[in-house]
Amino acid sequence: MRLAPLLAVPPVALAIVAAVWMISSAPGPAQIEGDIPAQPVRVRTVSAEDIRPTATAWGNLRAADTWVAVAEVQGEVIWRHPELEPGRLFAAGTEVLRIDPTDYELALAQAEADLDALASEAAQLSAESANTGRILELERERLALAEGDLDRTRRLTEQGTVPQARLDEAERATLLARRTVAELENALALMPSRETRIAAQIARTRAARDGARRSLDRTTLTTPFDLRVTELGAERFQTVAPGNVVIRADGIATAEVVAHLPIDSFRRLVADRSGGISLEDMMRDLPATQIDVSLSPLSDIAQVWPARVSRIEGALDPRARTVPVVVEIEDPYAGADPPLRLPLLPNMQVQLDFTGGARNGVVVIPEAALHAGRVRVAGPDNLLELRTVTVAFAQDGQVVIADGLAPGDRVVLDDIAPAIPGMTLLPIEVSE
Repeated sequence: MRLAPLLAVPPVALAIVAAVWMISSAPGPAQIEGDIPAQPVRVRTVSAEDIRPTATAWGNLRAADTWVAVAEVQGEVIWRHPELEPGRLFAAGTEVLRIDPTDYELALAQAEADLDALASEAAQLSAESANTGRILELERERLALAEGDLDRTRRLTEQGTVPQARLDEAERATLLARRTVAELENALALMPSRETRIAAQIARTRAARDGARRSLDRTTLTTPFDLRVTELGAERFQTVAPGNVVIRADGIATAEVVAHLPIDSFRRLVADRSGGISLEDMMRDLPATQIDVSLSPLSDIAQVWPARVSRIEGALDPRARTVPVVVEIEDPYAGADPPLRLPLLPNMQVQLDFTGGARNGVVVIPEAALHAGRVRVAGPDNLLELRTVTVAFAQDGQVVIADGLAPGDRVVLDDIAPAIPGMTLLPIEVSE
């Protein structure tokens, strides 16, 4: 029979042959054609915006004006204002301390008396000068007569009409008249030097009088402006000497604080003027109206005080290399209602918020959209681009882009992992 050969084949071989036949005759895997689905992302179209740079600093308040009353005369304190104590407020022009003026009143009286004596001496000298001048004129006339008589007597003596004794007498009279005239002329010539000496004495005595009057004025201490006393160095019946500090006080009209800003922050605040201008020029020529400032005490940050930049100190901070910006606050006691609203007192810690000049037409993006110096952009055909950008500065969660983005670019706000350039995006426009 024919089945005998098949039965002689091993079952394993038959299984292999059947498997090969089934694989070779089976259809291939099904293939489905289609694109990779687009990645949905939030995007924001950037536009040119106007932004004002800001900066924050901290510092301690101090009085803009201080008064250090130093004794300029020596004497005993004979009177003190009954309210003169540390912490008290005084209006400008208030007399607060008086030193014994007796010595200076005596010196002033003596100078006045010396001036009266010198004035009398000057008047007497003027009268003497006038009298001497008149007498000199008379003596010159008498001399002229004596000389005329001498000439006549000499001629008569030569003619033998008059004896020699008469000629000798005429000569003696002439010599006496000449001597008198010479003495009067000498006396009159000395008058200007005497007048100069008296004038010098008058000037010296007037200086002594003015010094005594000035010292007398300095025996009274009067407040030069509205102030608050911080230290008292003299008591009643205490003797003070020139150079002793008797009162220290702070003005209450204006307070100030020095805010130390990093150089980069300072440059941002004055960005409109920084091009081509050195830091030293900006520190010297900075207009106070370019930067807006508000101030808040750290003890109550909700309190906001208006302030202004008054000047920039002459040098950078030697340690931190920061720019010392001096901020002034007018009327730091205005509206004070302790404990609800404290006045701005010296040594109070405050926060200063600066707002600089506006930068117009800049590109601003959220800080979260920046990834290691690159920004993800939805480019043409909604394909992902990784754009390298240059950051000008960052503030309040925003980043100002100096280069790399232009108005109209669509910045991806979502984080894509992995972010592969050229991948297809499904942009969803958002406004914020």
